[in-house]
Formats: sequence, structure tokens, C-alpha cells
Amino acid sequence: MRNLRSLCLGLFALGMLTNEAVLAQELYFPPGDGAWEHIDPAAAGWDAAQLDKALEIAAARNSSGVVVLHQGRILAERYWDLPDPPLRYRNYVTGHDAAGQAIEDVASAQKSVVAVITGMAQERGYLAIDDPVAKYLGSGWSQTAVADENQITIRHLLSMTSGLADDLTLQAAPGTVWRYNTPAYHLLMRAIIAATGLERDVLTSSWITDKLGMQDSAWTPRPWASADIGVGFSTNARDLARFGLMIQAGGKWRDEVVIGDTAYLQAMLSPSQALNPAYGFLWWVNGQEFSLGAGARALGSDAALIPDAPADMIAMQGAEDRKLYLVPSLNLIVTRLGYSGEADGESFNDAFWRALIAAAPRSR
Repeated sequence: MRNLRSLCLGLFALGMLTNEAVLAQELYFPPGDGAWEHIDPAAAGWDAAQLDKALEIAAARNSSGVVVLHQGRILAERYWDLPDPPLRYRNYVTGHDAAGQAIEDVASAQKSVVAVITGMAQERGYLAIDDPVAKYLGSGWSQTAVADENQITIRHLLSMTSGLADDLTLQAAPGTVWRYNTPAYHLLMRAIIAATGLERDVLTSSWITDKLGMQDSAWTPRPWASADIGVGFSTNARDLARFGLMIQAGGKWRDEVVIGDTAYLQAMLSPSQALNPAYGFLWWVNGQEFSLGAGARALGSDAALIPDAPADMIAMQGAEDRKLYLVPSLNLIVTRLGYSGEADGESFNDAFWRALIAAAPRSR
């Protein structure tokens, strides 16, 4: 059964990334400046009343903004003022855009941005994902013996299988355990900077955000955090949706190729290892059995990541329920910012997707 689910997901990913003729006809790309086109929910086959109920759930669960795209056009969009939010949320708000909406550090959702940057660095010949991390960071980058350290590759950091604990000591041989390890992940961008000779803001703006019109997105310091995770990616709900739209288009923005290595993109959006099939290269993969593993915060306890969401959904997920969901079968992209939406023991993922699917076209 697991192999069948993996095969189905791979076919979804392959279809999304290779059918460029269909994508060119169907997808709308917003301009860098000016109005973003909307589509009426009824015209797209969605139940407007049920869609409003999903947005009401997002509001009740401390969302600051939700954007829902159908084939690139705005199907729904809502923003909320959050009265007296907790300090943990205020630490994540790094500014406001021209419309007054919050620009937020998206926490671990940034990992998925770095996964794309890694693929672009490989495509440009700066590194290979099967290279040892030490090739770029030198000996002594971890707290383990050099011989063990040299076995840890870029791929291991991408798939959370480095074998390292949070303090970078070795707990297991690389590739033998899955552990959600944020401090180890942060070394990935340092390796990319070393390989390219370019700082993270230059890389991200010239390779991605400038091309996509993500005008409110940048790397920002985290003065409240420890040095090993001291930089975060900050964006707003619309900019995050632009990033998802580029992924939905198979690495393109209109006629411009942003990342052309579709084999890497397919691998990124598919199970990266058998230890936790719900994890690709720093992306979450629905429709798979998943294990939280050591070091992961509780995201749910079911056989699939989000049982009520379509099996082909992939996601960027960060602390306090910062989300980007992408569903090829529904031509859907959803972004959500704010702070933790858990209530009555039910996660934001489960509550929101149960309501959103009730609004979806019946023929899906």
C-alpha cells in the first residue's frame, strides 16, 4: 500500500511538473504591480458559503491572513487584526506591507524555500546534493568525529536523515534514522553560501523573489533566537502564494524558467526516504504514512499528514501554523499566516481542511 501511494504521488508530481502546455493555458500569473485577478467561487465550482465557513475557522484560530488561489487567480482572501497577540507571535512579525498587512517570519516553512535554492545551486553547478557537507563547510562543522562527519551529505540535510542530534553530536549513522533537526538544517544555507560565494539575500532575490515579484520577502534576523537558527525568511500571504504558484507551474514564472531541473523538483515533492515517507526534500507530502520522529513537534497522529486533504497535497509548514498548501488535483494554492490555531485538541490542519474540502467542487 505504501508503495502504491508513493507511486501515485510521484505521478501527480510528474504530471504537475511536465505538462507545460496545459499549465501555460490554465495558470494565471499576477503582475509585479497592479491588481491580482480574482475568480468567483461559483464560476470555479466552489461553494461560496462553505468557503466562508473555512475562512471563519481560520479567523477563529488566530490567522492574520489567508489567500486561496485557483489556477493562479484569487478565489478567496481575508485578513484579520489580531488583538494583543502573544509575544511569541510578535517576535515573528518583521514589518508590514503597503496595504498594512503583516510581513511575518514563516518559521520552518522557510525550509521549503531553501530546498528550491539548493536545487538551483545544483542546476548551476555550484554543488551536488550527494556531496559531503564538509566539502563546503570544512572539517569540524559538527560535534562528531571527522570520519563520521564526512559521511553526512547535502541530501541527508535535505531529507532530515543526517543522524545528528540538535547539538550536532552523532546519534546514528547517516541515512538510518529520520529526525526533524532544525539546527542541522540551518547548515544547509551556510553550505550554499560557501559554494556560491553569494549571501542569502543576494541568492534569494536574484534567483527567486525578484523574478516572481515577491516585493515583501527577505531574510531577517531573529534577535530572540539562538545563533544556530538566527535568521528567518519573512514574507506576506500574497508573496508566499506567488512562490507556490511557481512550484505549481513546474518551476516557471510565465515563460521564464526559474528552476529547470524538473527531476530535482519531482524528487523534492516526493518521499525522500522510507523512514518518513511524508517528507520530501524539506517539503511535507500528504497521502503517505508519516512518523513524527525524534525532534519533531506534534503535527498530527493519523496515518496521513492531513487525512481530510487530498492525497496529492504538498505543504510548507512552520511553527505557529505558517502554511503553504499546494494541491495539483484542485489547481489550488493556500497560504496561511498568524499564530497557532489549535483548539479543543484539533490541529489547524485538520479543522481547516475539513471545512475547505466541504467547499470544493463535488466532481473532484
